[in-house]
Amino acid sequence: MPRPRSYSASKYDPITKRNRDMESFFAKSMRIVTAVAAYWVVSITLVFLNKYLLSSPDLKLDAPLFVTWFQCVVSVALCVILSILAKLFPQTISFPDCKFDAKIAREILPLSIVFVGMISFNNLCLKYVGVAFYYVGRSLTTVCNVGLSYVILKQTTSWKAIVCCLIIIAGFLLGVDQEGVSGSLSVIGVIFGVCASMCVAMYSIYTKKVLPFVDDNVWKLTFYNNVNAVILFLPLMFISGDFGQLLAFENLSLPSFWVVMLLSGVFGFAIGYVTGLQIKVTSPLTHNISGTAKACAQTVLATAYYLDYKPSLWWLSNFVVLFGSGAYTQVKRSEMREAHDKNVEQQRIDAIENGDSSSPTTKT
Repeated sequence: MPRPRSYSASKYDPITKRNRDMESFFAKSMRIVTAVAAYWVVSITLVFLNKYLLSSPDLKLDAPLFVTWFQCVVSVALCVILSILAKLFPQTISFPDCKFDAKIAREILPLSIVFVGMISFNNLCLKYVGVAFYYVGRSLTTVCNVGLSYVILKQTTSWKAIVCCLIIIAGFLLGVDQEGVSGSLSVIGVIFGVCASMCVAMYSIYTKKVLPFVDDNVWKLTFYNNVNAVILFLPLMFISGDFGQLLAFENLSLPSFWVVMLLSGVFGFAIGYVTGLQIKVTSPLTHNISGTAKACAQTVLATAYYLDYKPSLWWLSNFVVLFGSGAYTQVKRSEMREAHDKNVEQQRIDAIENGDSSSPTTKT
């Protein structure tokens, strides 16, 4: 007589299933928290490290292009190291092959020029403005993106998005005014911030055009951009006098200086990874919201760390910029969802029409 088949009670126990679901939810929540925390820590730390290297009164190093060039060198080195480790441990590390191809480098060169401008103006802006004002100083990226998308790509923008851009501009102008009121306005820093915003917008537009040359791989693009940047920075450093500043720099042989330089390069490379990780485990919208919240936290930390007193209207300018940026993100998200829904509906209608036309008709 056959024995009755036994079943595991835990497999069909509703309590066990609920516990399993709770563990899955907890694991997912921890991944999200870890990714967001990593993005915040890396991004904020990088800003403070760069501020120390670019304009610390203790360090007294006036060579911003050299600092930026060295960070590019570190990025290239890390790409090569990770590429080698990926070959040695393919099941543990995933990274593309970083074998240099001069033809691909030439194709990437126009974007690399914009890339050099973007990271140079970012650091030059940070050199001349405080960390607290850094976000507002570079807040016109969204506005520049809208303007350049119309000029270059002929893409129009909805009136809701334009209103959000006007709010950002108003917050930016109020912030500049209040920086002057508080006595810490740097006109050249603001100009560099606007130039940085323009370059960031151009970079985001032209990136899509060159990605096919690197198999749509962001890490390959990072490698070629930084290789080109290492070369492009050499004449710029000569023209700007950074080489002369380095020769006169009294702390050049200090190990502590090179440790900070190396850390800034590692964090500069890591920001690309944690940004992609945050988008992967959340969404592009959540990433933008997280970036906005991070900017707010960074501003508060900077005012506390540097003991900066700011008037109430200065804080209002930050809120206006943050609100305008967040509203723009929400407007674009709604527009993308609406366009997606229309596309799905149109495909459904087309499918119905095609089905009707292909079905045989009977005459009576």
